[in-house]
Formats: sequence, structure tokens, C-alpha cells
Amino acid sequence: MKHTYNVILLLVGFFLLTQFVGLGIVSQYIDYRKSMETGDIEWRSLPYDMERPEVEDQSISFIPIVVAVLIGTLLVLWLVRINKPFIWRLWFFFTVLVTLSIAFAAFLDPLPAFLASFILTLLRIYRPNILTQNISEIFIYGGLASVFVPILNLFAAFMLLIIISVYDMIAVWKTKHMIRLAEFQKDSKVFSGLMVKYRMMTGSTAPKKSGLVKLAKMQKTKSSIAVLGGGDMGFPLIFAGVVMKGLMLQEAFTSSFLKASIIPVTTAVALLILLINGQRNRYYPAMPFLSLGAVIGYFIILLL
Repeated sequence: MKHTYNVILLLVGFFLLTQFVGLGIVSQYIDYRKSMETGDIEWRSLPYDMERPEVEDQSISFIPIVVAVLIGTLLVLWLVRINKPFIWRLWFFFTVLVTLSIAFAAFLDPLPAFLASFILTLLRIYRPNILTQNISEIFIYGGLASVFVPILNLFAAFMLLIIISVYDMIAVWKTKHMIRLAEFQKDSKVFSGLMVKYRMMTGSTAPKKSGLVKLAKMQKTKSSIAVLGGGDMGFPLIFAGVVMKGLMLQEAFTSSFLKASIIPVTTAVALLILLINGQRNRYYPAMPFLSLGAVIGYFIILLL
């Protein structure tokens, strides 16, 4: 087993919370009443005059997202090579600030949403701890999904899962550059994803005797970290969001949200199975397992 059961359950719990909060954020950007009037999904504008990408054909809208992932990966690999963590931290700062601002603006006015995002981002980058790390992660992907869900249809969402899953396997098992990226992020103390720190036992010293008293064994401990990458949360959420927006035209708002929430549950089960069966100190491509869980959730929805 890769981690202790307590840590696994905590990580899966954070993952589920991220998915549910993300779906809630996406749903807030859907103008449900107007959508019922027009017969098509109508989206509320993003804050701060930001614009969503424009695509003429939603069936191929996954292509620019995949291209953006590849370009982003190449840029970070370049930063790894030249060993410039400062540039990575600056880039990461603005990315977190923008996505958090979009997420918070789903519930708050733009100005307080920006101020809250700015403060949390500062704490995340310059006073990092597990609390600020995971709180920001819970909201970031809802903001990201609010940008990309509107431009994807169901076919494009399926294709995105397939391509990212294949890429994840190649990046971890073949080229192993995803491992280098993860190590670089941890070394720079700016990691994109969920993180749980805990102490693990590494062995015990030999028992000693002092007179007639036998001293107890002393077990050594060291800190360990359980992580889940940002893409592993973002892409399943985008898929669930696309399914939810399709349901919005067929059913009530609450019913659509609850049905779409099945996908995070089945995806979390897939993650749980992966973490329980994974081996310690090994990296695994999570996306193939998470994608399978998401697809199973979708077919369960079809049966309801």
C-alpha cells in the first residue's frame, strides 16, 4: 500500500470535496432561467472582463486544451533545466490568483473575490502550509472548469479524458518527465495539487537492557507526503461539468447537479482503489484510473 489508510481516506476526501465544490462553482455560472427560455445553455460572463476561448466547433475544442497542456509542460521542463524556480513561482502565482478569483466570484462580488484570492495566493506561495495549500486547491479547479466547460461538448470531453490519460501514462512510465516535474515543484515548495503530510514508521532499534530492565523498542519516524496532481482533479471535474450542463436542459437544476455528482463519487472510488493497491515510493499515472471511474459514473447516470 502506498500510504496509510487514514492518509488515503483523507486524500480521497479532499478529492471529493474539490469535485463537489467545483461543480457548484460551474453551476453558478450557468444562467438556468435564461437557458430554459432559449433551449440552450446560457453562461454568465466571467469577472474582470475575462473572456472564454472562442471555438467554432465544440467537437474539436479539446485540441487547444491539449496543445496548451503540452506547451505548459515544455515551459516547466525548460524551467527545470535552467533551474529557475523563481519564474515558476511567479507563473504559478498569477495562475492561482486568476483561477481563485473566478471561483470566488461565483459567490462574491468581483472586488472581495479578488481580495480574498490575492490574500490566499500570497499565503500559498510565501507562507506555504498544508492548510493554505489544500484550501486553495479545493477552489482552483472550479475556476478552471468555469472557463473550459462552456466550450466543450460531450464528445470533446471524452476525447480529452482519453488523450490526457494516454499522455499521463507516457509521461510517467515512458519518458518519466512528469516525475521530474513533480520533484521540481516539491523542491521549489510550490506544488500544484493536494498534499497531505504525515509521519511513517521506518523500523526499530534493537532492544537494549539496563540491569534487569529491558528497554522498549524505539521506532524511528520520518515525514512522508501524499500528493495528488492538479490535472488529476481538473480533468475529471471538467468532464463532470460537461455532463452536468447537458443535464441542465433536461432536468431541474438541483437534479442535474445531484446526477452529475455521481461522476465524482465513482472517480473517487477509482482513486481509492489505486491508492490502496499502489506501492510505496512509486509514481503512478492516475488519469487512466480516474478517467475510467468518470466514464463508469456517466454510464450509471444514463441508467437512471
